[in-house]
Amino acid sequence: MSVKPILLIASLAVIAAIGIWGVVDSPGLVAIASWIVDQYFRSRGWFLMVSVTGMLVFCVALAFSRFGAIRLGADDDRPEFSTPSWIAMLFAAGMGVGLLFWAVAEPLTHFGFAQDYMSAPEAAQQALVTTIFHWGIHAWAIYGTTALVIAYFAFRRGTAMLVSAPIVYLFPGERWARALGWLSDFMAIVAIAIGVGGSIAMGVFQVADGIDVLVGGAGAGPMLVGAVFLAMVAFYLPALMTDLGSGMAKLSNLAMLLAIALVIFVVIFGPTEFLLNSVVGSFGQYLTSVVPRGLQTFTFFDSEVAEWFKSWTLTYMVWWIAWGPFVGVFVARISKGRTIREFIFGVLIGPTLFSMVWFGVFGGIGLYEALQGTGELAAMAAANAERATFALLERMPFATLTTLATIVAAFLFIVTSVVSAAFVLGTFSTGGDPDPKPGIRLIWGVLLGVLGYAMILSGSMDAIKKLIALGALPFVFITILLMVCFVRALREEAVQ
Repeated sequence: MSVKPILLIASLAVIAAIGIWGVVDSPGLVAIASWIVDQYFRSRGWFLMVSVTGMLVFCVALAFSRFGAIRLGADDDRPEFSTPSWIAMLFAAGMGVGLLFWAVAEPLTHFGFAQDYMSAPEAAQQALVTTIFHWGIHAWAIYGTTALVIAYFAFRRGTAMLVSAPIVYLFPGERWARALGWLSDFMAIVAIAIGVGGSIAMGVFQVADGIDVLVGGAGAGPMLVGAVFLAMVAFYLPALMTDLGSGMAKLSNLAMLLAIALVIFVVIFGPTEFLLNSVVGSFGQYLTSVVPRGLQTFTFFDSEVAEWFKSWTLTYMVWWIAWGPFVGVFVARISKGRTIREFIFGVLIGPTLFSMVWFGVFGGIGLYEALQGTGELAAMAAANAERATFALLERMPFATLTTLATIVAAFLFIVTSVVSAAFVLGTFSTGGDPDPKPGIRLIWGVLLGVLGYAMILSGSMDAIKKLIALGALPFVFITILLMVCFVRALREEAVQ
């Protein structure tokens, strides 16, 4: 049996086993995942922060080095997409439904925690800056590192778009390189599948709560959650049997336009001056704290702060690592013809600026209410995070319309992510086939649905975070290996 069928069979078997385990015994799976992740975070949290910050330094150093002028492709290749369209696609691929889910809930959650250690204004400021840190340039450095390596070797060296390609290419004929490459692709598949499964659960929770708000309910029950899940599966499975063409791109663009429209709406109909000040102020605070935060491990704080650090910052970093291979392949595919310098600046700066505006507006209006002495949104964020964004929209004009727009955007983000992920998983598991057979894509779509349902059964976002982290932890080491391979390839090119 050749390597490709072995990888396909092994990856399908492992993901299916995890999914079935989660459906049959969700508490047992969550308990084991939590124990493993907690042990790793306790002993290797420092290593994770150093690694992620190292990826950011790596990207910035490359952009300003002589290698920044190297083009991802032949020297006469030029970008296929305009810069604004390219950046819009980057953002839609990398964040999606998470932005809608955590827009209000995360800043208010951090605010409630920080009030035990500082004054309310300081807590509000730190809550917003912390949220932006979690969704900002460090996340995009993780994506950018993986995508840049894949794009360089695919377009400059003619390899397949696989995580293993740099390793196998630089060490041809070496058995250890083939074995390590196989393991790298396998771990990438596991990280992608579990990461997307978590996003499915998160999106289903939010869509169900949005529908419940529209019908005047007090909370989405299991039947509504199940109905939303089945509707999502029924929507994306047929798409897996067709080519991944402009249809999915149009759906992603529509979801992104709805998200932008929601930001503009909140700024206009909310406390405009406060929100714009929030965006500008958080931008300045973020710039001055981004490097220190990238190496902050909260060593000298009490156990509650240490637990918060593990539950939020460390979990987010491995969350982005879990999505790194998936987003990396997508970003690589749309970046042919750009120079390394253009690529890095676009990937790091464009999406990060949008995150600042997004959380500055949605997080800002939630904090505005909290600072006015009203704690309803904060209580909602603590009790039911997926409902917090809808609770905010209910306080504004045209609540039905904006709630419906949020539901549609979340649903579209889920569907496009799952369809794209099934294609990428099909490519990885078949050894680099750029157009995996519909049957393979359909199998992966079903398994992603099973994983998503298993995470829905876990019943909480904390459990989902642990499961995503479990899938991503091994891939941290692969990303570092990719950076080493990339540096070697650039040095070889420099002496030619």
